Amino acid sequence: MSEHRLGIVVEGGGIRGIYAAGVLDVLLEQKLPVKGLIGVSAGAIHGCSFVSGQKGRSLRFYKCFCADDRFFSFKTLLKTGNIVDTQFCYHDIPYIYDPFDNDAFKNSGIAYYVTCTNVETGHPEYLHLTDMDTEMDGLRASASLPYVSQIVKFRNMKLLDGGCSDRIPLKAFENLGFDRNIVISTQPRSHQVKDRDAYLARLFYRKYPRFCEAFANSPRAYEETQKYMDKAQAEGRSFIIRPQESLGIKRLTHDPTDVQRGYDAGQRDALAALPNLLDWLRGF
Repeated sequence: MSEHRLGIVVEGGGIRGIYAAGVLDVLLEQKLPVKGLIGVSAGAIHGCSFVSGQKGRSLRFYKCFCADDRFFSFKTLLKTGNIVDTQFCYHDIPYIYDPFDNDAFKNSGIAYYVTCTNVETGHPEYLHLTDMDTEMDGLRASASLPYVSQIVKFRNMKLLDGGCSDRIPLKAFENLGFDRNIVISTQPRSHQVKDRDAYLARLFYRKYPRFCEAFANSPRAYEETQKYMDKAQAEGRSFIIRPQESLGIKRLTHDPTDVQRGYDAGQRDALAALPNLLDWLRGF
């Protein structure tokens, strides 16, 4: 095992991404020799709690606050320019209501990355974050959905949701040195991206033509990623955990039963995959 660097790659998906939190909590119990984790959007949020070792945290605060307008709502969008209340979600929750263990995060020994989209270049940015007290805006950028979020300025870049350019950054994480990866996808293999609203990008982001081009190319890029994942799995470089069929959960839902259902599905699929996963790990 020492000759390889084990990573975890986590897809987003809004509230549907709670599926990944269920998988991650099962993996956390196994105390796997994980060296790095990269997440996209909601996947980055849930991955953060994995790195800090806080099992159940994502489920807890998602169920508690998903019906709160401050968690996300068009009322908040009209009031603040962001569909999520930045103060509430990225400061009040992790520091007051459900504290994030930043010390455990920093001392975990797991390199933590988030994927964002650079609106000026249209390219994905894979940001290594080491201290959530000072770098929370990097995580916020990864989960800042286009149209309903303000562009986040971080490290002299203008950033939005990583899913606009690289929804499942397996290839990028391999290039960063993590040569064996557990990939958590929140969609079945049959899923096809249909960004019907991508054409609006040229209206909303006309100052950023490269971002518009990348966003429009998102469906094709996603299918190319799926094929790359298939190949990586066939060659033994990756182990994929994903639902066999659609979870039937909207990207944005205020129903805590949807949250629980998505989390439970992730737990079931991870537990079912665990014997094969452990065999895969022993084969390194």
